[in-house]
Amino acid sequence: MKRILVTGGAGFIGSNFIKYFLKHITCEILVNLDALTYAGNLENLSEIEEETCYIFKKGDIRDHGLLDQLFLQYQFDTVVNFAAESHVDRSITEPETFLTTNIIGTQALLETTQKHWSKQAGNKYCREYREGVKFLQVSTDEVYGALGKEGLFTETTPLSPNSPYSASKASADLIVKAYYETFGLPVNITRCSNNYGPYQFPEKLIPLMIHNCQVDEPLPVYGDGLQIRDWLHVEDHCSAILTVLEKGGVGEIYNIGGNNEKANIEIVNLILETMGKDKGLIRYVKDRPGHDRRYAIDNTKITTQLGWKPSHSFEQGIAETIAWYLANKNWMQNITSGVYTQYYEKMYQF
Repeated sequence: MKRILVTGGAGFIGSNFIKYFLKHITCEILVNLDALTYAGNLENLSEIEEETCYIFKKGDIRDHGLLDQLFLQYQFDTVVNFAAESHVDRSITEPETFLTTNIIGTQALLETTQKHWSKQAGNKYCREYREGVKFLQVSTDEVYGALGKEGLFTETTPLSPNSPYSASKASADLIVKAYYETFGLPVNITRCSNNYGPYQFPEKLIPLMIHNCQVDEPLPVYGDGLQIRDWLHVEDHCSAILTVLEKGGVGEIYNIGGNNEKANIEIVNLILETMGKDKGLIRYVKDRPGHDRRYAIDNTKITTQLGWKPSHSFEQGIAETIAWYLANKNWMQNITSGVYTQYYEKMYQF
């Protein structure tokens, strides 16, 4: 991992990963390719702008010409693909954007990677690749669909996505698998549970509730608020991805979970209590279409085979997360203006 391409590195998880990676790995080049859509924010990476190995490139992973140029110039040996439209609500109102970015974009990135890593450059049917190269696709537990009251998602759980977002991610996963099976491209797929932590765009549950508590605005809760998710601190996610890059078996899929199942309303109440706000701020709003009731990850494979485990308890992680947002009000204020405000008003009509 000397010359790494990170796509979508200005987003929440991508930016946290870049900082984590540079803290733990000495590399020659790390290129961050990001289209800087609404959720991409270079302010997330301000502390590493002066790193000599770090380079930012603005661009779209669907741009074959740009990808070709970057591979020729930097000779990457590692690709980590975070680039994706990722908010379920937006996928319901703008599905085409999700399909083109998450599916076509992933295929464009795979095609360019295969072309440049093949020992017979450009030979689509050569299954021999440069030593030590790896393509890692960052996916989500949402590709599995919904769970009942019991059970956990394993890596062999059939894919059964229920939203345009999760369907686009499931499709991308299958394309990654196809490039491994057909062309022998060295790949891994990771599927994580719900992330939380610093620098998360405030359309997601935890930063949204923290922000609204700060400004004493209603806290919109879908349906009855009893949807259950497994919560994973973003730093634990980053450490898991690095573990898979270093130790993961080629072609393998790894589930990454935090072992923290919580109902949405439970998290909302915890944030209200921590911030000293009244529960009267809660506003129950119409549930979104196809809202999965429960997700839960079985992370046995990555913990037993690769030796990874999460280091944050939810109680510790959520306290640190709330404290970060309270200490970084300017970051939140910059985010929650303009386009965000228009989107927020459209999605949550009280």
